[in-house]
Amino acid sequence: MDTELARTFLTVVTSGSFVNAAEHLHVSQSTVSTRIHALEEHLGCALFVRNKAGTTLTAAGRQFQRHASTLVRTLELARHDVGLPPGFSGSLAIGGRIGLWEEFLLEWLPEMQRCNPAISIRAESGIEPEIMQGLIEGRLDIGVMYTPQSRPGLKIQQLFEERLVMVASSPDRPPHPQSDYVYVDWGPEFYTRHNTCFPDFTGSSLVANIGWLGLQHILKTGGAGYFPARMVWPFVKDGKLHIVEDAPEFFMPAYVVFAVERDEQVINDALSIMLRIADQNHGTVDSAHTLKRTRQKPAFAAE
Repeated sequence: MDTELARTFLTVVTSGSFVNAAEHLHVSQSTVSTRIHALEEHLGCALFVRNKAGTTLTAAGRQFQRHASTLVRTLELARHDVGLPPGFSGSLAIGGRIGLWEEFLLEWLPEMQRCNPAISIRAESGIEPEIMQGLIEGRLDIGVMYTPQSRPGLKIQQLFEERLVMVASSPDRPPHPQSDYVYVDWGPEFYTRHNTCFPDFTGSSLVANIGWLGLQHILKTGGAGYFPARMVWPFVKDGKLHIVEDAPEFFMPAYVVFAVERDEQVINDALSIMLRIADQNHGTVDSAHTLKRTRQKPAFAAE
């Protein structure tokens, strides 16, 4: 079977419609329809129920999803093994949310290389839909993100709980968005909680889907925004940023998602290092926070 058909099928499953799948694959909707029709002809059954709301899997489609993932993944594993650089015995492909690379996965990466020198690593960054698609297709072995989706053949494990705090370039910042407020899109859960806490917020002059971009803008031109405590603590410690007192804080769990059928030892090593670094990073921030609270008013809002 042409693996392109299986990839197209998995993309429709992930995106929820032929239209969205076409946009993701950068092809026309008719091309997606033709591929799915060819696949259904080859299998002798209907895979999707099509309606105005999008597409849903038939019973046969749900059965084929597992086989499609295995098919694509087998090809990717073969390509990894055949294409290994000299001196390496295995490979690992990891994708992470850009904000989770900063002060976390970038610490994990060299430690993983040190502990597993014979493993070739491919590192990618992206947002949740892209990472999930890579995991489903088998291009990625591990994904680190905020809002994963449950899929056959994938296991989800929580790494740590992210603490998002409002920081500002000014030490006397009011605890609510103003004209120079930078809204960082940390996902749908953050959007909902943010709107609940700030019902009068009508929008920002700058919206960023990458935390690093919003943070650099504030450091350069001033302003305020919400960022992970682990990411901004070095700047708070140096006096370049200030935690906004009395501003609400938000908690958002970070997860690791990995393929169940992948090499267990390599995955276990990767997860073990991630959990150790997560504990170290959050322990440092929490200790610094406790010390700060003993000297002045609480910098973080009460939990």
